[in-house]
Amino acid sequence: MPWREVGPDGRRDPYRVWLAEVMLQQTRVDQARPYFERFTAAFPTVEALAEAELDAVLKNWEGLGYYSRARNLHRAAKAIVADHDGQVPDTEEAILALPGVGAYTAAAVLSLAYDRPLAVLDGNVIRVLARVFAVEADTRQGATRRALQAVADDLLDTERPGLFNEAIMELGATLCTPRNPACGRCPLRSDCAAFAQGQTEHYPVVSKKKPTPHYEIAVGVIEDDQGRVLIQQRPEDAMLGGLWEFPGGKQEAEEPLAETCRREVHEELGIDVNVGEEIARIPHAYSHFSITMHAFLCRLREGKPKHHADQPLAWVGIDDLDRYAFPRANRRLIEILIDRRRQPTLFQH
Repeated sequence: MPWREVGPDGRRDPYRVWLAEVMLQQTRVDQARPYFERFTAAFPTVEALAEAELDAVLKNWEGLGYYSRARNLHRAAKAIVADHDGQVPDTEEAILALPGVGAYTAAAVLSLAYDRPLAVLDGNVIRVLARVFAVEADTRQGATRRALQAVADDLLDTERPGLFNEAIMELGATLCTPRNPACGRCPLRSDCAAFAQGQTEHYPVVSKKKPTPHYEIAVGVIEDDQGRVLIQQRPEDAMLGGLWEFPGGKQEAEEPLAETCRREVHEELGIDVNVGEEIARIPHAYSHFSITMHAFLCRLREGKPKHHADQPLAWVGIDDLDRYAFPRANRRLIEILIDRRRQPTLFQH
């Protein structure tokens, strides 16, 4: 793994460790690797990340999801340069003060990069401990997690905390997997209460998630006489903040989707549009809800697009949209637009 490389002093680069841990919070190792390599090529140091424009940071993060991670990395890099001479802090108090850094990230970075005796508690570690000790309590609950953190703290090899943390995390990732764990090859099987009970997959105990809400979304692909389309940037403090998107929003009860598109465009931009054909229907799932995005070709009928101070607008040629960072569903819509552009007669309305 590229983030495990060591320098001439035999230590890992704390910046690369920190970046990797943030990426791996919501992303599998095999998915994170190419993003890590691309991101570190663009921003090889904390200083380079701090000096970059947010648009460039988000563009290099595009496709990885959970974009608040990228925004927090950018803000934290600025704080590291301003307050810590460009060095990722090596104390728990200082690193926890950085945007986006919680207990897990702090423990991982400090133990792996600085050999600080802090035990990590991620999903893999929770699963290992819940099985070894046959924990019947709901591991989604805060009290259970605090108890498991105390167990992890007691077990930690304080002489080799980084190695210990990596070992237990990888045990969960490679052998003590959620389904079909490789108990026959596990070095802890003789001490594992779940294995002794023959109920390995019963653990960890988790409460059922609430049903995931679903929303129908209508967006307008508003084209001008030059073939450009109108996009707007989301507020930085909103979900998917700083990314660009096609204007639109949620369908109201019993509202035709074409009317949703017209209404949302008018509410957001103060313009009236003629809503044409629906050219795309794109399902997408987020962590707490899912959507189906319906995209309509539109033409400006009346008014001049207005924008809020924190939501810039841009008229952009379809072939130039790749310069902007978009959420995944919007990116799939762009691919459809590019395909249609190759067949100009299909884009007429």
